[in-house]
Amino acid sequence: MAKEDQEKTSFISHTGLYCYNVMPFGLKNAGATYQWFVNKVFMTLIGKAMEVYVDDMITRTIKEVNHVPDMAEIFKIVKTYTMKLNPKKCIFEVRSGKFLRP
Repeated sequence: MAKEDQEKTSFISHTGLYCYNVMPFGLKNAGATYQWFVNKVFMTLIGKAMEVYVDDMITRTIKEVNHVPDMAEIFKIVKTYTMKLNPKKCIFEVRSGKFLRP
């Protein structure tokens, strides 16, 4: 979340004044804002090495030789924008077809 937007998410509790450092889900339009964000930061990879949905990112590689460079670029973007990934939702080494989340 941008520093200038933090004060817009401030709230008061009995222990003090707080504001969010990251975008909390549950806020109005948070889903649309997140979708806009991931579309923007992964613009060069969407349709090529990944697909992005509201709360899911799917990476794919057609040629095996492109897999490691594509994943390196994705993780570089994740690190650059200090995004957090949910390890419970991360599934690796899916060959093709449908898959189920654990």
